[in-house]
Amino acid sequence: MYNAVGKFRLYEQIVQQIEESILKGTLRPGDQLPAERDLASQFGVSRTAIREAVKVLQEKGLVEARAGKGTFVTNSTADAVRHSITHASRIGQPHGLDHLVEIREIFEPEIAAIAATQAEEQHLAGMRESFATMDRSKHDPESFIEADLDFHLLLAEATGNPIVLSLIDSIVGLLREQRMKIFQVAGGPERGQVHHKAILEAIERRDSEGAREAMRAHLKQVRQDCLPEA
Repeated sequence: MYNAVGKFRLYEQIVQQIEESILKGTLRPGDQLPAERDLASQFGVSRTAIREAVKVLQEKGLVEARAGKGTFVTNSTADAVRHSITHASRIGQPHGLDHLVEIREIFEPEIAAIAATQAEEQHLAGMRESFATMDRSKHDPESFIEADLDFHLLLAEATGNPIVLSLIDSIVGLLREQRMKIFQVAGGPERGQVHHKAILEAIERRDSEGAREAMRAHLKQVRQDCLPEA
């Protein structure tokens, strides 16, 4: 039904294709979107990109999420489409990388610590896969950054707390901006992988304090690479 996408800001292209399906009537009010994993497969992207696209579609009023049921096309798409340019102009705009680093320093060490005790095998498998993808993609910013985002979202998911996952989901656009900046710093991806490995190993051995400290060290590196003047 959908075409694979392959440029940076993948979620914008996903939003465009789904929006076109709604405008053409291929998707009608009340229709349910495919499951997250199915959409990721159809578009050839990560779950991170799908989540962000759905979030944007919700902001536009084109779809709504129903707890325990899925995501559905709304009945008020006409008004939402008229305002789409306004919404699109806000997509991906940075709101202060220094503030973002600070927020991450507050939340992510504790997310890692909780994940160390709560993570299930599916989360560990996903993190291992994301780590391996990053290892293979040190010269491919698109693939590296999507895998990096997935790694951190899996940590949030592993806490078992849906509010934690929603909080991280809500800043994915800013996280992508930040990671793109760090990817362009000499040695940035390699330094990031050292810390990702330490975080993953701590999670695997169920070491909460080790995971917390590994994430703190990672975010110290992020601060230095993203805000070298700090």
